[in-house]
Amino acid sequence: MSSKRRFIFTVKQITRYLKALFAQDRTLQEVWVRGEVADITAHRSGHVYFTLQDESSRLRVVLFREYAEELNFVPAAGEQVVAGGAITIYEPRGQYQLIATSLERAGVGDLHLAFERLRRKLAEEGLFAEERKRPLPRFPRRIAVLTSPAGAALHDILTTLRRRWPSAEVVLIPIPVSGSQAAPGIVRGLRLLGKIEGVDAAILARGGGAAEELAGFDNEEVARAIAASPVPLVTGIGHESDITIADLVADRRAATPTAAAAAASPDRIELLGAVRVLACRVPRALKRRAERSRREFSLLAARPFLRSPRLLLADRRQRADEFAASIRREVFRAVSEARARLAALSDRLAALSPRAVLARGYAIVRLPDTGEVVRSVRQLKVREPAEVVLYEGAADVVVTKLREAKE
Repeated sequence: MSSKRRFIFTVKQITRYLKALFAQDRTLQEVWVRGEVADITAHRSGHVYFTLQDESSRLRVVLFREYAEELNFVPAAGEQVVAGGAITIYEPRGQYQLIATSLERAGVGDLHLAFERLRRKLAEEGLFAEERKRPLPRFPRRIAVLTSPAGAALHDILTTLRRRWPSAEVVLIPIPVSGSQAAPGIVRGLRLLGKIEGVDAAILARGGGAAEELAGFDNEEVARAIAASPVPLVTGIGHESDITIADLVADRRAATPTAAAAAASPDRIELLGAVRVLACRVPRALKRRAERSRREFSLLAARPFLRSPRLLLADRRQRADEFAASIRREVFRAVSEARARLAALSDRLAALSPRAVLARGYAIVRLPDTGEVVRSVRQLKVREPAEVVLYEGAADVVVTKLREAKE
């Protein structure tokens, strides 16, 4: 017996541990399982319990009421189905099971899985983004119709276009709309669309049918050809509840071929009605405008200056004279003030001038060689020359005696 310390689980603990591991596995949280229905029980709560089995294994499945109510068929024992959901463990029995959120017959289930894979791929590439979709032309001149020439969809489209917008030219591009040749035929038709001149809108359509019959419109090459269409394209594929990959890529999706034709064309009857309404409204609007203009003119004509323009001119001339006089007064006042300030500044400047000081009897002594002003006897020497600057003239002198200032 190993001496290593063991951790001993209870049954509940190990079951919860395994359940937690299942919950962490992303693959087990979104899984699709195909099998044969067995041991099916519809509980009075609305939940459905059954087993999926194949030749060697069995898997318990729970379909809760909110999902069971969404089914468009009643599963029966022996029927091949595809169930989608999450794998988990039912703790009271320690049994793993599938909590189903989707259930389809096996054939339809394969198509749905392929549809979902392609839808996610193209969505990640941005082929379904609204910002890349173009508006249909308001008044199309040439409309291309891609559909089977033998189908009822063509009759419905032509009837709708003739009724709504007969001035548009219709160009038929025949394509297969079901079977193995549908997808390549649709791609060829869409490529041909770019070679026809003058087309400004296109309709891709077919009548209703089973999911298998619409498979050609859930094709990746078809989706990319629609995205590359040189003109805005509207789809009308199947019945109202049918949504294909082609619908998601198209510039606009209509529920039926008839609705697609209506989306691609304006209604001439509605337009004529709108024109008639405008034809009635415009004269009334013009009449109201004329009446309003007459009232405004009458109000303006009643103003004094319009009755006697000379009075208005005289008033303006008088105001101009008063304004000119006011300007002259302001200019005169400003000039007088400037002259007074200039005189005051001149007096101050004159008082500070060295010549004014000299005029009062003072003199300036400078050294003759450097022109330096003498402020102290220490700058002078006996028997040395000096220059004395007076108010009127200057004199060259020789220093004979120096006296220090007394304290």
